[in-house]
Amino acid sequence: MYSYRWCGSVPSTPTTATTMIRRLCCLQSVSSPFSSASTTTTTKKPLVFLGAPQVSAIVLDTLLDASASPHSSFEVAAIVTQPAARRDRGKKLALSPLATHALDRGFSPDLIFTPHKAGDDAFLSNLKALQPQLCITAAYGNILPTKFLDIPQFGTVNIHPSLLPLYRGAAPVQRALLDGAKETGVSLAFTVRALDAGPIIATETIQVDDQIKAPDLLELLFRKGSELLIRELPSILDGSARLKAQPQDDSKVTLAPKINPDESWLSFDKEASVVHNKVRAFSGWPGTRARVVVVEKNGQQKTLDIKIITTRLSSHASVLFNEADDVAFVEGALVFPCGRGTTLEVLEVQLPGKKAVNAAAFWNGLRGQKLKKL
Repeated sequence: MYSYRWCGSVPSTPTTATTMIRRLCCLQSVSSPFSSASTTTTTKKPLVFLGAPQVSAIVLDTLLDASASPHSSFEVAAIVTQPAARRDRGKKLALSPLATHALDRGFSPDLIFTPHKAGDDAFLSNLKALQPQLCITAAYGNILPTKFLDIPQFGTVNIHPSLLPLYRGAAPVQRALLDGAKETGVSLAFTVRALDAGPIIATETIQVDDQIKAPDLLELLFRKGSELLIRELPSILDGSARLKAQPQDDSKVTLAPKINPDESWLSFDKEASVVHNKVRAFSGWPGTRARVVVVEKNGQQKTLDIKIITTRLSSHASVLFNEADDVAFVEGALVFPCGRGTTLEVLEVQLPGKKAVNAAAFWNGLRGQKLKKL
């Protein structure tokens, strides 16, 4: 099991992940970082926070800010995140977004742990040495075994971006948008061995705007979840939350399995609302793709694979298409005919290897050639 050990002072200003990797010049194995920390006396209850993506940093910020209050009863004693990995196009080794953010905030690199599995013996030994009262997870991404869950006195609590028992699983926000949900929310629940099945401490419901995309909705829900966590922490840390937590109704369970990139292809034969919901749901990753046909002035045709970035349900019900598969350009939007006589406005697209452009720029680039859906 590894933790980060910094040779020099922790930077006080934000740094990119790439720069951070360079500055971690003395990364080394550390058997136990608690030998010096454990001698410090404190009345605050130690919490351990687990996460990985950027939305996890929202929760970490909330915890760190709250723990800095003179009246706080807890402190963030350690952070657990995913190991450094090769990310993005350059495939350079990079810390998880949560680790980078924690270091930028001045969190001790000796107390950021990156086990490949949460059941690794060396990691669990270090976790036990810290004697955490509570563990908190937010999009951590690893299964927590029983021998992990048995360590914190008040258990492990998860912030899950859905109204459990709805959308248990890895992609609750994407699946909710894909289903066209008008309402969703965030749940604070105790973690058990079964997937997202623990007793619910509290929930908060929000209405879903019909234009919001998955990354924005995910951020909103984790902000709401952070507030919910701070509100409920006193009851969690005095044990009363365990008594009031409500078991989930298993008869109402729905699942939110991990997104497969093969799901990203759009079919304009479906109703416009279905296509629009998929564009919103898969925004960011994996994105949505479509094949269109460009008809040149001499009649020759070529097929293009394009990414559909932003769409809107069409208000142009009276658009006349010369042929059933023609794509029109109306008031700054590419208007695609869809199933059951519906139409969808495409506002932003992206060609392979190019930057995303608005519909007007894409249409102008066709220079009078026709565009058809495939």
